[in-house]
Formats: sequence, C-alpha cells, structure tokens
Amino acid sequence: MTHNESKQLYNFLLVAGIILVAFNLRPAITSVGPLIGIIRDDIGLSNWSAGMLTSLPLIAFAVMSPAAPKLGNRYSNERTLLVGMILLLIGISVRSISVMWLLFTGTLFVGLGIAICNVLLPGVIKEKFPAKVGLMTSVYSTAMGIFAASASGLSIPLAQGFNMGWQLALLVWATPAVLGIMIWIYLSRKQNTSDDTDMKYVSVSDNQMWRSPLAWQVACYMGLQSFLFYVTISWLPEILHDNGLSMATSGWMLSFAQFVGLPASFIVPVVAGRLKSQRSIVLVMGMCALGGYSGLLIGSSFTVMVISSILIGITLSGTFALALALLGMRARNARHAAELSGMAQSLGYTLAAVGPMFIGYLYDLTDFWTIPLMTLIGVAILVMTFGMGAGRDRYVLD
Repeated sequence: MTHNESKQLYNFLLVAGIILVAFNLRPAITSVGPLIGIIRDDIGLSNWSAGMLTSLPLIAFAVMSPAAPKLGNRYSNERTLLVGMILLLIGISVRSISVMWLLFTGTLFVGLGIAICNVLLPGVIKEKFPAKVGLMTSVYSTAMGIFAASASGLSIPLAQGFNMGWQLALLVWATPAVLGIMIWIYLSRKQNTSDDTDMKYVSVSDNQMWRSPLAWQVACYMGLQSFLFYVTISWLPEILHDNGLSMATSGWMLSFAQFVGLPASFIVPVVAGRLKSQRSIVLVMGMCALGGYSGLLIGSSFTVMVISSILIGITLSGTFALALALLGMRARNARHAAELSGMAQSLGYTLAAVGPMFIGYLYDLTDFWTIPLMTLIGVAILVMTFGMGAGRDRYVLD
C-alpha cells in the first residue's frame, strides 16, 4: 500500500472512529430511563436508588472530566479514547446482570468511559481537523443525537416486544462499543509521530484554564444548557402528562422533541464555524428556549404542547452542538481544547446531576409545575447571558 493510500485509509477510519465514539456517548444512559420502572421492580430498588441509575453517570462525568485531558496528554488522545471505550464496554456488560451491586458498578464504569470519550473528542477533532472543527462537530453531535433518541424509543420494544427483558435490552448497546474499540485499536497504533511529539513537548498549563474568564463563560454555557437538557429528559413527560396527555403520548413527545432537534445539531456548528462571532446563534437559540418553556407554562392545549416541544427540541440540540463547537473554536490548539473541554464538562455535569433532583424537589414543595418551569425560564436567560460572552471571537489563555 502506498503512503497516499495508507493516509486515505487512516483518514477514513479516523472519521468512522469519531462517528462510532459519538454513537456510544448517549445510548448507555438514554436507554435506561424508559426501563427504570421494570429494573426497579425486578431488583427491588427504591425510587431514590432507581433515580441513581441516571445520576451516577453524570457524577462520574463531573469527577472524571478534569482528569481525562491529563491522561490524554500523557498517553496520547487515541490510546486514552480506546481505554474509555473499553471501560464503557465493561460497564454495559456488567450492569446487564440482575445483581444490585453489579448494576451500580456497571453504571459507574459506563459513566467513567463516556466521560473520557466526551472530553477528548473535541481535542481530537481540533488536532486532526483544525480547519473543519464546525463540520466535524456537526457530524458527531448529529450521530450522538440520532442514537440518543433511538435508544429512548427502542428500550421498551426490545425489552417487552422482543421478550429480551431489561438485561438484553441494555446489553444491545455493547455492539457499537465493540465496533468502536476495533477501529480505535488500529488508530492508536497508527498515530502520526508528529502528533505525538506535539502533545508531549507542550508544557502543561496547570490551572491557568480555571483562571480564564472566557473559559468560565464557555463552561457556564455548557453547564447551564446541560442542566436544561437533563431536566427536560427527566421531567418533560411528567409535565405533559399533568397538562392532559397520556403517559405513552408524553413519552413519544420526548422522543419527537429529540428527533426534531437533529437538523439544528447539524446546522448550528457548520454555521458557527463560518461566523467570527457566534452571538447571533446564541440569541436565536435563547428565544426558542424562552418560547418553549413559556408555552408549557401558559398553555395546556395539544397544539401549544406540540409547538413547545418542537421549540425545546431545537433549543436543546442547537445549544449542545454550539457548546461542543465552542470547545474547539475558543482554543488555539488541541491541548487547550481538551483542557477547556475537561473544565467545561466537569462544571457542566455537576450542574446537570443537580438539575433533575432540584426541579423534582421544587415540584414536591409546590405540587405544581409553575415554579419549576419559571426556574427553567430563568436558567434559559442565564444560558443566553453566558453564551453572549462565550460567543465572542477570542481564545482562552490569550
């Protein structure tokens, strides 16, 4: 094989590898939600400990995110990504056994594996495709969204329709992990030596990133949009059900909102990559958020609920894709991108883990969704505020 053919194969497998990692970043979490009731009854969990099945990966994200760039710096991004994928595979396999401690241990491993891949992927894209950060972010955030929404929708049909039970319905998601591991074994062996030396000889900036105001604006934007996403994933069906929809229709409405957002998750980073300042996108997404959550607050007709779900779907996909793109766009090099990603995702998932519990607590206090929805409108305004800062044409650490 000539050098040119070898480089083409490497580039093809690199894109395939990035897409396969993206396929693995959500299904292991979004497939659990619809099955929580079945798992709870089967193993005899309390509601609180069943809720931990969603919160544990987010806590693992928050803890692991700052460490991932250091591991990538030391062992290379490719090898560290491979370790993340292996941890994810072990986690998916172990938690599919009907024993309580294995269920929770596996869930923790799932969180650690996803955290490593989550943090390092923007750095890999910045390193390998410096001129195409927007496009590559579009590709992987869309791949992520398709599999996240599919996993939510397929869980119950797999478990009950195909009589696979919750164990095999969760184990199905090991398949993309195995495929990803095979490709990343090849990629980690075929690293370009120049990339290796670049990564090794740049001095580590210690805690400089945490002292950068721009990094904090990106991190708060990432964090608060994560808060909105996980609160919506957790509570939108209940809110719609309280407004008069059946639970089945409410569940499908959540899936519908995620699918409606897919075009936004592709278009937003591409447009962002062509603009010097991303403030106009922040503004449009913010208006969609305010419209969507306000609609749920003031209207209970079916039409209003559908329009609100569409606006919320566009918001969640668009702001998430923009947050991912900003991790690459606000950094001068791959290592800064990985560090910014680690900081933003650590803060982000701390907020995300608190979100569903806090909004649930507000609902318990008041027995109405008015105060929780007003809180979400407030958070949407904060997302816009930090987004206006993060969207400026500047670099962290400059």
